[in-house]
Amino acid sequence: MLDEGKSIQEIREKTGLAVGVNNISLDIEDGEMFVIVGLSGSGKSSLIRCMNMLNIPTKGELVIDGENICNYNKSQLQELRRKKVAMVFQHFGLLSHRSVLKNVEYGLEVQDVPKEERAKKAKEAIKLVGLEGWENYFPRQLSGGMKQRVGLARALTNEPEILLMDEPFSALDPLIRRDMQTELLSIEDYMDKTIIFITHDMNEAFRLGDRVALLKDGELVQVGKPRDFFENPANDYVSSFIEDVDKSRILRVKTVMREPIVLAKLGDRTDKILEDLNNKDRDFCYVIGDKQELLGYVESDTIGKHPGHKIDSFVVEEVESINRNAFVFETFSKLDESDIDVAVTDKRNRLRGVIDHQDIVSALTH
Repeated sequence: MLDEGKSIQEIREKTGLAVGVNNISLDIEDGEMFVIVGLSGSGKSSLIRCMNMLNIPTKGELVIDGENICNYNKSQLQELRRKKVAMVFQHFGLLSHRSVLKNVEYGLEVQDVPKEERAKKAKEAIKLVGLEGWENYFPRQLSGGMKQRVGLARALTNEPEILLMDEPFSALDPLIRRDMQTELLSIEDYMDKTIIFITHDMNEAFRLGDRVALLKDGELVQVGKPRDFFENPANDYVSSFIEDVDKSRILRVKTVMREPIVLAKLGDRTDKILEDLNNKDRDFCYVIGDKQELLGYVESDTIGKHPGHKIDSFVVEEVESINRNAFVFETFSKLDESDIDVAVTDKRNRLRGVIDHQDIVSALTH
């Protein structure tokens, strides 16, 4: 009936069946924080549960690393859920008779990981989510936010490549919810995992997502970076969905930043970098190390006086930078204090982009 162009309302009236997900096509990148947002009944939870085959799609494909997991048998699906794809549920799903440590160990226990190894990994995950010292407490002794952290730690102990999160913060108080959002961004920034996050809150979607997909009645309405929704809303439904959003406190630096026009590495020659700067009409560029870490910057005036040298001894190490997960309003003072583009870094001090006043004005005025 869908192929014949029948609406989901017509199908429900004639068959009594609901269409959960209708012809959605998405590409999600490695290491991306991808948020799926929509009102109740929009199909977002139905969609994410397809991604580990808790929901079996009626038709279509779901491809992970080049393999269509719709064709997996039972043992292949078990391996997928144990090793590659983990899920954090809305209502925690903790085992009440097990301590925090034993809850976090559970996924490794069913994989027959040796006791000492699983305890070590579990403690590392517990520390990562900020619960160090709570290992021997039980779920009944924890707050809602702490329970959610245990659920997140349990998912992380398996070291999954993909983390599915189905409205994990919706049951939390607003202040705890914001703390958990910050915690998740910190973890994502450090671990570089692919995270697919479900929410009904557009503010939360824009705070967290590298890209956002908006669903309505089981269909994809718009997908893109947060700023795309403001600059080019797909229709009136999108416009109404975002009309009360304060962009400066929702858009993150990583969604506004741009690639450096010129970039140098230690060992580069002054002549080469000066030529690149002159060709791109720039008077400075940032310098990075072998692991993309930010080391400083060089200026054309300086290196122009020393042709034929390595740039290493001309690097200015005092650099103004901002974390890529900071909100746009947090950049204002940094930009006012800097005469050059501000460097955007992650928690490992890797250079991820640059930002200036024009980027901010462009993001907030569209």
